[in-house]
Amino acid sequence: MYDVSKIREDFPILSREIYGKPLVYLDNAATTQKPRMVVDALVDEYYNVNANVHRGVHYLSQQATDLHEEAREKVRSFIHAAKTEEVIFTRGTTESLNLVASSFADAFMHEGDEVIVSGMEHHSNIVPWQLQAGKKGIQLKVIPVSDDGLLQMDAYEQLFTDRTRLVSVVHVSNVLGTVNPVAEIIRIAHAHGVPVLVDGAQSAPHFQVDVQALDCDFYAFSGHKMYGPTGIGVLYGKEEWLDKMPPYQGGGEMIDRVTFAHTTFERLPFKFEAGTPDYVATNGLAKAIDYLNALGLDNIAAHERELTRYCMEQLMTIDGMKIYGPHAHSGSSPEDHSLSQKDAVVSFNVGDIHHLDMGTLLDRLGIAVRTGHHCAQPLMDRLGVQGTVRASFALYNTKEEVDALVAGVARVAKMF
Repeated sequence: MYDVSKIREDFPILSREIYGKPLVYLDNAATTQKPRMVVDALVDEYYNVNANVHRGVHYLSQQATDLHEEAREKVRSFIHAAKTEEVIFTRGTTESLNLVASSFADAFMHEGDEVIVSGMEHHSNIVPWQLQAGKKGIQLKVIPVSDDGLLQMDAYEQLFTDRTRLVSVVHVSNVLGTVNPVAEIIRIAHAHGVPVLVDGAQSAPHFQVDVQALDCDFYAFSGHKMYGPTGIGVLYGKEEWLDKMPPYQGGGEMIDRVTFAHTTFERLPFKFEAGTPDYVATNGLAKAIDYLNALGLDNIAAHERELTRYCMEQLMTIDGMKIYGPHAHSGSSPEDHSLSQKDAVVSFNVGDIHHLDMGTLLDRLGIAVRTGHHCAQPLMDRLGVQGTVRASFALYNTKEEVDALVAGVARVAKMF
């Protein structure tokens, strides 16, 4: 049985008050809170196992190395990768995307070559490609977004040319909650001989991901959005691609032999892991994966889908409410639709109330939401707004918290 009240006991921060009100934390798409077992693992390693990994012959170094590499295996199993060599530790999704943009472009792209992205990308999957456009003259092509917040797949198929070298697309929109049909996106791209990079920052924490079943060529995600530490992330890449790509950074850990005349690089995955890794954070990430696995990702997904459905249903009772994304168009009722295309995020505005005003006043009620463009300004332009209020859910959120949000929004709406 999925016992939310018991789960919440694992997260001390959820019991604190803000401005004398119980904290209602609904900013999980930005970062999640951490269970005790994750924080305890970090403290324990710093106090008892702290030593640099891989090259030390002494006991502590070997123990820290074992924890670090056990974490890599945990990640491999979590995303169902074929080999641990295909799991690269980074600082987060953003660095993972930048790594691919830089190394893939260096190896395989020339002036006039194209990369396809979508109209709902986070800036971290737009700006790195624009940097490469400035350096190498590559071109960005964009999959359009429908009024209902879905990718226009017919248009996507028409974007491919003989100069298309990569598709880089978000799995779940951090603004709309749209769950994109990445398996179909990948199938179409592979039919054109084009590899696919998936931004999994908003999918890995919420439902099961099998990179082999998807057949994606790259997949990126962050620890801090899935109850792990900040500053740690993952890039999965198929071995065949990683072998052919040059290192992203140079330094220690990633070399085989260095002379002033020539350097040879380490085998995978170390070739892409320059410098001392955050071996304490990788252990924390492993513990977060343990926590997710113990609860069951299918159970988590069902709980969050129900919260999403309930939140949309209740918010739509407020006059002037506009919810963005799948199943939220004007006049529709969320309960009349399958939520298979929407996950754990509800973005909205109310009448002419500025999103910042709404978020600031909700904060005074103890309700933490995100406001603004959510690092997705091109999508805001497509929606015709400067920003939205975003409530995003996690495994520890409750219907009572949704009720508090709805009551808070209604209260603020009456003030304007």
